[in-house]
Amino acid sequence: MATKFLFFSVLFCTAPFLLASSEPYEDKEALLDFLNNVNHTRYLNWDERTSACSSWTGVTCNHDKSRIIAIRLPGVGFRGSIPGNTLSRLSDLQILSLRSNSFSGSLPSDFANLGNLTSIYLQSNNFQGPLPADFSAWKSLSVLNLSNNDFSGSIPSSISNLTHLTALVLANNSLSGNIPDLNLPSLQILDLSNNNFTGSIPNSLQRFPGSAFAGNRLSPANFSPSFPPVPPPSVLPKKKSFKLREPAILGIVIGGCVLGFLVVAAVLIMCFSKKEGKSGATEKSIKKEDVVRKGVSSSQHGVGNLAFFEGCNLAFDLEDLLRASAEVLGKGTFGTAYKAALEDSTTVVVKRLKESVGRKDFEQQMEVVGNIRHENVAPLRAYYYSKDEKLMVYDFYSQGSASLMLHAKRSADRIPLDWETRLRIAIGAARGIAQIHGQSGGRLVHGNIKSSNVFLNSQGFGCISDLGLATIMGPIATPIVRAAGYQPPEVTDSRKVSQATDVYSFGVLILELLTGKSPTHATGTSDIVHLVRWVHSVVREEWTAEVFDVELLRYPNIEEEMVEMLQIGLTCVSRMPEQRPKMTEVVKMVEGVRRVNTGTRTSTEASTPNLTPPMTEIGSSSITH
Repeated sequence: MATKFLFFSVLFCTAPFLLASSEPYEDKEALLDFLNNVNHTRYLNWDERTSACSSWTGVTCNHDKSRIIAIRLPGVGFRGSIPGNTLSRLSDLQILSLRSNSFSGSLPSDFANLGNLTSIYLQSNNFQGPLPADFSAWKSLSVLNLSNNDFSGSIPSSISNLTHLTALVLANNSLSGNIPDLNLPSLQILDLSNNNFTGSIPNSLQRFPGSAFAGNRLSPANFSPSFPPVPPPSVLPKKKSFKLREPAILGIVIGGCVLGFLVVAAVLIMCFSKKEGKSGATEKSIKKEDVVRKGVSSSQHGVGNLAFFEGCNLAFDLEDLLRASAEVLGKGTFGTAYKAALEDSTTVVVKRLKESVGRKDFEQQMEVVGNIRHENVAPLRAYYYSKDEKLMVYDFYSQGSASLMLHAKRSADRIPLDWETRLRIAIGAARGIAQIHGQSGGRLVHGNIKSSNVFLNSQGFGCISDLGLATIMGPIATPIVRAAGYQPPEVTDSRKVSQATDVYSFGVLILELLTGKSPTHATGTSDIVHLVRWVHSVVREEWTAEVFDVELLRYPNIEEEMVEMLQIGLTCVSRMPEQRPKMTEVVKMVEGVRRVNTGTRTSTEASTPNLTPPMTEIGSSSITH
């Protein structure tokens, strides 16, 4: 008994210390002081009542969660000076990334207290004044990126004390004076371009290419250290004049033709092998040459900024996307979607758009779309616009799209998509579209509703994605591919869509959920069948049971709900736009399917009764496209 009492006494006394070691309270207080004393446009979920190591955006702790070792807050919208005696209290900090913000003023002198820093990313801000005179405190530093700011003065010679430095990037500032002789054998990346340096390049840095020093006023004597100097004319060998004979000319011509043939053959073989390799395989990597093939770089005019929306807790910028490993999720009407896995384990979907309208119209539409917050509308987290690239960032839904769930290869071990899930997809999608139609004074249109743009939210209901692209895409995306099957007959230009267009597309989605068939699909005779036409032809022949997916016939007591949903779908795909219901009415109808029919049948009813009600019950609007 005494032993037990002693054990619990020791546990009681040591509990506060055990708890204290699992949460960096002093570091949390320092970060909260920093946040409360700096202006920022994006919301950060930092709260003293929550765990900084588990939930705070952009914060990384060590293995025992006793200290904060990394701060990554790019593109948060910080403005003004970094408040003193805040970040400098994070004595174990190793990585500091505040790039792509709007910080101004000079670097705080108390940053010298951060003796464990290994990486500093402060590029693309508005910092001014001279660089710190003494870099000796950061002896473990390996990466220093202060590019795209307005630093002035000279480069302190104390940088030579950073013996572990592998990357020094000071491009696009107002630095001047001579470049010091930096004896840094470990240095692998150097960029001092676009400053006001004068003099010559020191011997210790002549191993770097001329591009590292471009845009300065350096003496030309050794400006291009990557190329050997051209000897003066006096020591150039004299040219020998000679004339080729006819056999030699003939040999050169024949040899050139053979060589050209071999080059063309090699190119064709490479293209063919690449095309074969892509079929059935997943494309990976959205590095700079893959995601942004047209050459957008985060150092170009400081355009590495993604525009985030309020309430977004993600902490990354364009550079992070360029470094992300990724795979292609699909190629649609308006662009290609990538699943991007960022360095901090965050997974997002990046939509890379084709040609679109100008910046002003694009950004106005993004602001409308990005401010919609509804559980059945996939939130737009951020966007990026430049002359050559337009990107949109969404949440990643791990279960995939409704299209993938419906049309994945139907093998023996495949789990069928049950009726409950299909009903929830329809209800959620209807709610999401109705929410969209209520925006902008009731004028907003989705314009591209299809099963590949519908996902399951956390409650298992449908969630609409890819909102608002139809009206901002350029001429490349305007031709309507009728084989897609989702567009009504009156639409000939993807930019000229209406809310009635969305209703029709939603009706096709309902028919897709009911039949398990794609909007256009091939038959055994290789003919292309349009789903809407096929459903009408079956219903007209009063073979309604043949409409429904065979995978649904295993579930009992759902036939009335399926027939009622079929009626709703056929009403939505009415040929005349004015005959289609509003989405608010459609929501009431699809929600009423389960509310009206629940509990009205007994468990002894047959699972596959006669599903051939008269045409007046199904609906009399026949469609012939």
